[in-house]
Amino acid sequence: MTATLTEAARPVPVARGYRFELVKLFAAWRIRLLVLACWIAPALFVAVVSEQSSLPVDTLFGRWMNATGWAGPLVMLGFAGTYALPLLTSVVAGDVFASEDRLGTWRHLLVAVRSPRRIFVAKALASLTVILVLVAGMAVSSAVGGVLAAGSRPLVGLDGHSLAPGDAAVQVLLAWVCVLAPTLALGAIGLLGSVLWGRSPMGLLLPAVVALVLALAQLLPLPVAVRLALPSYAFIAWNGLFTGPAQLGPLLIAVSVSLAWAVAATALAYLLFVRRDFTNPAHDGGGRRALTLGVLPLVALLGVTAGGVAVATPATGSGIDLDKVQRSVATAFAHLYRLQAGQLARPDVTEEQLAATAACTKGDGRVEPEGPGNDWRCVVSWHLPDVAATGTAIYQLDITSDGRYVADGDGPKEVNGYFQVRTPAGDQPNPLWQFDGNVELLSSTPKG
Repeated sequence: MTATLTEAARPVPVARGYRFELVKLFAAWRIRLLVLACWIAPALFVAVVSEQSSLPVDTLFGRWMNATGWAGPLVMLGFAGTYALPLLTSVVAGDVFASEDRLGTWRHLLVAVRSPRRIFVAKALASLTVILVLVAGMAVSSAVGGVLAAGSRPLVGLDGHSLAPGDAAVQVLLAWVCVLAPTLALGAIGLLGSVLWGRSPMGLLLPAVVALVLALAQLLPLPVAVRLALPSYAFIAWNGLFTGPAQLGPLLIAVSVSLAWAVAATALAYLLFVRRDFTNPAHDGGGRRALTLGVLPLVALLGVTAGGVAVATPATGSGIDLDKVQRSVATAFAHLYRLQAGQLARPDVTEEQLAATAACTKGDGRVEPEGPGNDWRCVVSWHLPDVAATGTAIYQLDITSDGRYVADGDGPKEVNGYFQVRTPAGDQPNPLWQFDGNVELLSSTPKG
């Protein structure tokens, strides 16, 4: 009898609690609907858009959607980082604790499990599992839809070089893996909001609101150290995977910062949850003190990470300066010139033979050539073997605060004007007409 009572008093193992929470989550109609949407809708969207003549050229890799199937999942990734993933983490993690408050089931759950700590771990792991299933669905679905609609063809990177289909598939997979870090950070913030506000809808909205604030902050001309310290920058930093060589510095920092936020927010949620008074049936959130304990540490973490990035990297100011812009534009032009030559059946030349250079100004030379803006102008020069004359082409650049830019050809028409080129994937616009590029915000050399 004593052994039976002792066994009955033991807390339920985490594995059993995890399975129970997972069943509860997938039993909810909204979760099942989200799973269905994430595994089907991206494929349909990418397949339909890839067949259109008008492509989302304002979206990164959107101009290549009907040329290769590997552009589709990257377009979907850009949309997911801005809109879908913050909303998914809100619905899943932001409600995992608040639902028990609304239903008034904490007393029954504590009697069954007999351990607040194990309840928290089980709920956190269950919400993480659901989020991973949703993200995996979006990645797989968009890739399948893109490949079926446009084929597995080479992908043009952000510096103009061509990635073989196998390499493009690996980079696409890595890009989706990298955005798991900021997704986990938003999920942890959702757990914290769900614990802090109880049955209030504020907990459900917190990840989406935080993501919106961070997205607006990314649009501002912030110092590069502050930009990289934001947990949302990893939603953008995957761009660096599609340059040669890959811009891994900002990406690794962004992923590390996001994981630090995920750990910190989860730890805060855990501490607040295990200290909660479950005997109070009128509990409606942790109050002002809990809100202070939950928010101030994250603000302090932002300051610490920004200071750490500033000390550990040679980055200063916006990270966008004249040398970086000129080097990026010249490199992209040289790669795309070779692509155009192959499409037009012209003699092949190497980047070394072209020796492309760019001379850029900002604001017609009236302002300092640094920082974002749509008033950049670059003149690209290059040489062809056995040709005495130097070729030149003009581009107007619109550079955003995160270093991404669109180069718009401004003559001569025969080089970077708009005309159709016949390719194995069908008629495509002249690759030198408009192209996307990326300026690495971190300097390649340390401070003197």
